[in-house]
Amino acid sequence: MEAVIERLRADALARIEAAADAASVEEVRVALLGRRSELTQLLRNVRELPESERRAAGAALNALKDALTAALAEKGRALAAGPSGASGCDLTLPGAPAVAPGSLHPLRTVLEEICDIFYSMGFSRVEGPDVELDYYNFTALNFPADHPARDSQDTFYLNEKVCLRTQTSPAQVRTMERVQPPLAFIVPGRVYRNEATDASHAAEFYQIEGFCVDKAVSLADLRTTVQQFVRAFFGPGREIRFRPHFFPFTEPSVEVDMTCASCGGKGCSVCGRSGWLEIMGAGMIHPNVFAAAGYPADAYTGYAFGLGIDRIAMLRFGVDDIRLFYENDLRFLNQFRGVS
Repeated sequence: MEAVIERLRADALARIEAAADAASVEEVRVALLGRRSELTQLLRNVRELPESERRAAGAALNALKDALTAALAEKGRALAAGPSGASGCDLTLPGAPAVAPGSLHPLRTVLEEICDIFYSMGFSRVEGPDVELDYYNFTALNFPADHPARDSQDTFYLNEKVCLRTQTSPAQVRTMERVQPPLAFIVPGRVYRNEATDASHAAEFYQIEGFCVDKAVSLADLRTTVQQFVRAFFGPGREIRFRPHFFPFTEPSVEVDMTCASCGGKGCSVCGRSGWLEIMGAGMIHPNVFAAAGYPADAYTGYAFGLGIDRIAMLRFGVDDIRLFYENDLRFLNQFRGVS
């Protein structure tokens, strides 16, 4: 019986493979599985076999029937799909990816572009911890003990000595503690502040800190660096201006404005009709910060600046609500695919 079954299997599979169309498949099906087929006759005659062979023979013949039925069905599907194996498919076309390629978040795109600009000016990149010691976040940066920024109303504290950093500036002291001048670093990262969220403010957002230390570094060097960045990022023709300001960790301190990207300095609703947009805070590093880093008194000078990536991105893309960057709405984010 085994030899008969193997002969039937080989012959049947060869006939199925040779079938060229649906009609041929049906003819082969009738010949192999019809009422007058050899397989059907063998199944009917199983009861005439000796009892010791009956069970095994019946199982083998039924398995063959199931295998041939499956082979016929597969051949029918293959012929229906056509010679290419896929109905209506042009095999000369390039394949389409099953999943759309990903892309960088618009904030990450802007952050990396800004970093690239400062790399070209000789800055290196360093990062600091998001969970920071109060000492590095405030004390080492010359914040007095009673400064309002140290209140829990403005800062997220984990305990009295540990907080979520409110700026990327703590990396200044951390870096200067281990690196001797000359040095120039940028510090991109996420920062946290305990404030109400609205169209222009968020409780967590991105900043990028920059600082340069050497002998005889001046405010003119700061202005040149900022001017070069503004023109590289926003395009030629952008001008900047310094306005006096106050930060505990710089002296003198300035706010940096640039000519409005929307109106070119003529005045519009974006810039409040002034023709200028504030883009960063900056200044000369305070001597007390150098002292906290362990630098000798009056040995070095340096400048520092900090800008909000989110607001720069809002200017770049014309977005009027900072919250859109954090809502993970794909309808919004998909607009920035391929943007660089």
